[in-house]
Amino acid sequence: MIPCTVPYDTTMKLSSIRPITLLISKELMITAFLLLGVSFVVFLILFLSPGDPFSAMVKEEMMSGVVSNGVPEAWYSQYLSWLNSMLHGDFGTSTRSGLPVLREVILVTINTIYLTVGSMFVTLLLAVPIAIISARRGMTLFTWPATIFTYVVSALPVFWLGYIVIYISMHQFGLFPLAFGAMSKKFNWIYFLLPVFVLGVGNGTISEVVRYLRDEMERVFAEDYIRTARAKGASIWKHSFKEGFLIPITEIIASKISFILGGAIVVEQVFNWPGMGRMAWQAAQDRDYPLIMGITLMAAIIVRLGSLFQRVVHIIVNPRASQE
Repeated sequence: MIPCTVPYDTTMKLSSIRPITLLISKELMITAFLLLGVSFVVFLILFLSPGDPFSAMVKEEMMSGVVSNGVPEAWYSQYLSWLNSMLHGDFGTSTRSGLPVLREVILVTINTIYLTVGSMFVTLLLAVPIAIISARRGMTLFTWPATIFTYVVSALPVFWLGYIVIYISMHQFGLFPLAFGAMSKKFNWIYFLLPVFVLGVGNGTISEVVRYLRDEMERVFAEDYIRTARAKGASIWKHSFKEGFLIPITEIIASKISFILGGAIVVEQVFNWPGMGRMAWQAAQDRDYPLIMGITLMAAIIVRLGSLFQRVVHIIVNPRASQE
């Protein structure tokens, strides 16, 4: 009888899947409790604010704030009613537009994702070469001014940088439209690139990416196995890619998602970009509390997904991290 054996590579792949599955299950459970906590805190803050914020949070008969005998409904009863409707996919109706909150939030979330992903690409495009050259060769004629530039632009207020970019592009070159869709479609890419550039260069992100990535790569380059690889003439980049680049870059980007979303609020206002930040600002001015709740939960979900992505990449690169 021939024993049934599993190839070694297949066994290794199967063993690496289990920690990721456990991690995802654990993170999803934590995410559920965090979203519950976020919704509770935001609901309570809005409830304590002046006015009647919850008259349209869910169905009118549930959230009118008054029961049949005329006694005001307790805040926790209103929260449980809203939570029950939310779990059934009903996030309420926007008091400003009269449209379902979930539909409006999804539409603007897509625009914000375009903006944040594009800004991350700009940040990495500028920061990674500076960090790598600085870690490999130290401060050179290129890295000195480049590093100073990253710190200077990171120190600038993002709204001020945005207005400067608008002034230069519109008054000097006549390129920037006054509002989204004001120009023909072939020029709309300019309208997209300008806020992406401002959010990617400003907001204090690029300098931190340069510093963190440079420090991590310098630490890895000083390891004994890198010195051995260098002595043997092997590729240093190949041996240091995972620990010196992939893990640090996912860590710093995941930790900066919340800051980028915060900066997006200002950038979207400056550039009139139809995203989550601009809608949240308008909802706060219009006291559109159902919309504020929906945007807050969506922002929390995006931050948690970024953290989950970083953890998954870390375990794929270093399976031993699942035991920590």
